[in-house]
Amino acid sequence: MEDFAKSLTFEVKKEIAERYFGFRKIIEADSNDYQQEVIKTTLMLENKIGFDLLRIYSLLRTDELTKRFYKLTALGEVLFFDPYVSNSATIRERLFEGLEIRGLFRKSRFHNMFFDVYRSLHQHVNEYRKQLAALTEEHEVIEEEIKLFYQKNDISGIMLFLRNLEGAPSTSGSMSGTIDTGGSITMEQKMRLKPPEPVEKFLPVLEEIPEPSAIKKDLTLLVKDAYKNQPDFDLKDL
Repeated sequence: MEDFAKSLTFEVKKEIAERYFGFRKIIEADSNDYQQEVIKTTLMLENKIGFDLLRIYSLLRTDELTKRFYKLTALGEVLFFDPYVSNSATIRERLFEGLEIRGLFRKSRFHNMFFDVYRSLHQHVNEYRKQLAALTEEHEVIEEEIKLFYQKNDISGIMLFLRNLEGAPSTSGSMSGTIDTGGSITMEQKMRLKPPEPVEKFLPVLEEIPEPSAIKKDLTLLVKDAYKNQPDFDLKDL
């Protein structure tokens, strides 16, 4: 009879542990996937949007024109801006390396390059915003998973149940009760699942920028002013 009781206790413990850690493992895997996607989105921001913006800064050159660009596009906070990068001939050469240069004249090549880069930026910002929205949704799902997990898995209750199942002697008195409660709280805190930080803690939220055609006139004026400041610059010389 005693062996049967031990066997039954073992099976109950096993079932509780498999259910508890199985669900926990799913949440931890989802959290890990979320964090990996945050890293990928960070690389997208740096390698795609970052390079598009650096090319635009390099064409505009001045702080005044860069501010006009941000006002036109309502992109949000100024990202990746560095006056040295914008004015370095060596960096400028590397920024435009491998890009198609279209146009018969210097001015048309300059104009076409700016609009090509802006179209690239527009596409990359849209992709980034979609990814950010997906990560926000994924974070909400993880928070709901954790909430559901604790609705179905009361750690203190599980521990008390297991102690009673093992036939642990009950304690009496305020001191022993305080010790038990303190121990349970400590264990619960150690085992508590916490959701990862929301994506806004890691990455900037970018506003949707206008289609090139929607602000073509204003962008054209911006490009003309940028070209006036450097009339001898030719993309073909890079």
